Amino acid sequence: MSATVPAPLAVAIERICHALGPAGVLGDATAVEKYLTDFRGLYRGATPLVACPHDTAQVAQVLTICHEAGVGVVPHGGNTGYCGGATPGAAGDEIVLSLHRMNRVRSVDAANYSMVVEAGCVLADVQAAALAADRLFPLSLGSEGSCQIGGNLSTNAGGLTAVRYGVARDLVLGLEVVLADGRVIHGVHGLRKDNTGYDLRHLFIGAEGTLGVITAASLKLFPVPRTVETVLLAVPDMAAAVAVLARLREATGDGVTSFEYLPRIAVELVTQHVPGTADPFGAAQPAYVLCEVSTARADPQLRPLLEQTLAQCLEVGIVLDVVVAASGPQRDALWKLRESVPEAQRHAGASIKHDVAVPVAALPQFLEQAAAAALSVAPDARLVAYGHVGDGNLHFNLSEPAGGTATARFLAHQAAINDAVHACVHRFGGSVSAEHGIGRLKRDVLARYEDPVALAAMRAIKHALDPKGILNPGKVLPD
Repeated sequence: MSATVPAPLAVAIERICHALGPAGVLGDATAVEKYLTDFRGLYRGATPLVACPHDTAQVAQVLTICHEAGVGVVPHGGNTGYCGGATPGAAGDEIVLSLHRMNRVRSVDAANYSMVVEAGCVLADVQAAALAADRLFPLSLGSEGSCQIGGNLSTNAGGLTAVRYGVARDLVLGLEVVLADGRVIHGVHGLRKDNTGYDLRHLFIGAEGTLGVITAASLKLFPVPRTVETVLLAVPDMAAAVAVLARLREATGDGVTSFEYLPRIAVELVTQHVPGTADPFGAAQPAYVLCEVSTARADPQLRPLLEQTLAQCLEVGIVLDVVVAASGPQRDALWKLRESVPEAQRHAGASIKHDVAVPVAALPQFLEQAAAAALSVAPDARLVAYGHVGDGNLHFNLSEPAGGTATARFLAHQAAINDAVHACVHRFGGSVSAEHGIGRLKRDVLARYEDPVALAAMRAIKHALDPKGILNPGKVLPD
């Protein structure tokens, strides 16, 4: 190893192997392979070692060793991110830190509506542990069967229920974090109120492992919904969808749990490429909204209230048709339409993706202007703009022209399309990264559009907490 690996790195590797033991390290090329490429295949790196600590003390040991040696550390969760935030660099001089062995639910406090889980817990397992105590952990993502809660918090994931419960940041009471030099912040409490100094948890949520490694979190729980109604709406356009959202929030006392917008092309791609799916309206509609409303008590009046409100929307033309899920399988079929859009886009060829947010009221104008800007660059591209309209977050994607004969020409427009879309987001006071983070992919975009004073403050925080720059090098902050 010393012949190909610099001496400080070789010494660090030897110390880590000794500290973690055989079960805590991966060095074999086959075992390491899955840690070298990001989920979308945009980046490929190299590493001499994947460290797999079993507990917080071992994480602290790894970081202490790497800090002393000046060795970079790349935290790694379920590898479901879209921005390359968990992939090591190509030089092979960084350690990957996988938290998959730290997957324990430490406690569930039903009376306090909270639970403490370790960072390597798969999100679906967190949800199940809460449900076993008759409580709800509401964070819900398409990747919940494989993503890990540490990664969810490190990227401040949003998901399907943010309109009601907020994003990951809003669901955290406290964190346990290991700093770059191995010191541990023990902050996993269950307090709703705590004004003892700076609220450090918000530094680490959304920081993508660049300021510290989240090892455990105290999470907020909620009552389990007892009555859930799911409907698919046909609507004329985005403006109508926004108007319907406002009416439903008011009529249900803010009981809207999900409000997902699907353009006609998204449903067409799903029904074309994903077996077991169908447009429940039969005839194609201009646009669709998958809406779910719920209450924490058994409420037989919720469906009549929903139907009454939607009848009013039909009268004024902001809803064209309605399908109400009458059973669990029908609800699942409606959700499959929404959750299969990414898969359908993959079958449809290359795509250029944007994860953006603007104020909800600005969505119709933004969609119109951003579509015009993007299609002026690539007129033959297919716009697939869908997502979490309830909180202003659109996945503004473009798929290559149908037929698959113009892929190279389409991808050659990527930089120009990105510039056009992000400039439009900026004009509307929006965010170029609503829920997927910055990672490697959007470092330069952050540098272009972030307030320079805010960017300077971020760099100052990074230097204060990680003076040697060992935590997730090359991610989030531009050089």
